[in-house]
Amino acid sequence: MALENNIIDVNGLEYFFGEVKAVDNISFTFREGAIFSFMGPNGAGKSTVINILTTLLPMQKGSVSIAGYDLRTEPEKVRESIGIVFQELTLDRDMTVREILEYHGRLYSMPKAARQARVDELLDLVELEEKRDTLTRHLSGGMKRRLEIARGLMTRPKVLFMDEPTIGLDPQTRIRIWDYVRDINQQGTTIFLTTHYMDEADQFSDEISIMDHGKIIVTGKSWELKNALGQDLIYLETSDNREAGELLKNLDSVKGIKEKTKGIVVMVNVDGTYLLPEIIDKLRSRGITIKAVNLKKPSMDDVFVHHTGRELRDTGTEKSSVISLRAGGR
Repeated sequence: MALENNIIDVNGLEYFFGEVKAVDNISFTFREGAIFSFMGPNGAGKSTVINILTTLLPMQKGSVSIAGYDLRTEPEKVRESIGIVFQELTLDRDMTVREILEYHGRLYSMPKAARQARVDELLDLVELEEKRDTLTRHLSGGMKRRLEIARGLMTRPKVLFMDEPTIGLDPQTRIRIWDYVRDINQQGTTIFLTTHYMDEADQFSDEISIMDHGKIIVTGKSWELKNALGQDLIYLETSDNREAGELLKNLDSVKGIKEKTKGIVVMVNVDGTYLLPEIIDKLRSRGITIKAVNLKKPSMDDVFVHHTGRELRDTGTEKSSVISLRAGGR
């Protein structure tokens, strides 16, 4: 059984694709009723983790408990306890909106009356009542995503896995999708999310984990992760960035220095507006020219780059998040 109040309990999880270790001995717990964001560059291993947790990939090493069920020995019980919204659309183009939901309910042997009532309830939730008899091929991208969310909720799952649910959507549609997600969460469904949108993780998550090269690098609340970088960040581009970093790192108010491609980031524990003049005077006194300067509060983008050392990658070795709906019985 999972620990009390922890709906997901992962210990020592590892997974190999041939000789490549995609998931490298990770452990984490996730409390019931929260929104948890799992972030990382493409190829970091996060989609592999989701595929394991949703039974689309077999367990190789480690232990996982979801909703009190052992993933290795009770995969069917786990599948009955979860819903999935895939990164890539997986809707049958030749089925209507209503048929998509009806079919999913039949897969889980939902009684006819309960199934039809749930279809009506979900179409109301995602505002697709007027599209119930429309073929999915005729839906907009945002409508398709809303239908995917409804399908994932058809069996009233305890945990809803959402792999990049708003990718490719316009800002207005993203906001609407998040309205639905928050409503779902407030009704008691736990949300396990992967996203490349830092603002989504920052604004909506109760807890965030950043993963890279198969390992979880850091976990915490958004404000904890940002505060760990300092009160302010000062970006400097100078005539001698290495010398500037060496000179500034010994200041009492400087928490750390990170090198960038064209400059350095000075993480400070005080209000940067008061420290900046001192920094400028100190560099100039050593004959270092300041070419550019920027002062800002830490953001989740800064947290991500700080811990991974890179922007979000566009390519990687990680397997696609969609294995096969039919192969997984989903």
